[in-house]
Amino acid sequence: MSDSEVPDRVAAGQSAALLDEIDHAILDTLSADARTSVRALADQLHISRTNAYNRIARLRREGVVTGFTATVAPEQVGLGTSAYILLNVEQPSWREITDALRDIPYVEHIALVAGEFDVLVLVRTPDHASLREVVLERIQATPSVRNTHTWLIFEETSGNHARWHTVAGGSIR
Repeated sequence: MSDSEVPDRVAAGQSAALLDEIDHAILDTLSADARTSVRALADQLHISRTNAYNRIARLRREGVVTGFTATVAPEQVGLGTSAYILLNVEQPSWREITDALRDIPYVEHIALVAGEFDVLVLVRTPDHASLREVVLERIQATPSVRNTHTWLIFEETSGNHARWHTVAGGSIR
């Protein structure tokens, strides 16, 4: 594939962009270290810098890469108490709930889920008193929240993250 060639983009009815092995390798490399320079990326993948730059630009333009970020250890910045809060909400209030939850301090992640609960919220606070305030006085006071269940996190670790090259039917490496 020449520097200017790229795989076909999203086909009608397909929800994900069509990515080739080089695209997957770029995603793997940048997921492991978003600070990797375009030059180092190109050298590692045996492609030209222009090709690497154009591919990254295309992945960003198509919304495959949505940003570059640092991973922060919550306890090292004073957020040593973490919990998953499960919510049952009145239907259909998902958009209003997410808008309200976004504005609550210490809310890190919000997900609409299937099953016994409707919403899963990850909260990281400085201490138990702050967690209590977030859950009892902010989340439970949110209109349309029927009830909550709190799961305190004692310890956590990360997996190896999604392997982007397995999405398109590749093998797990």
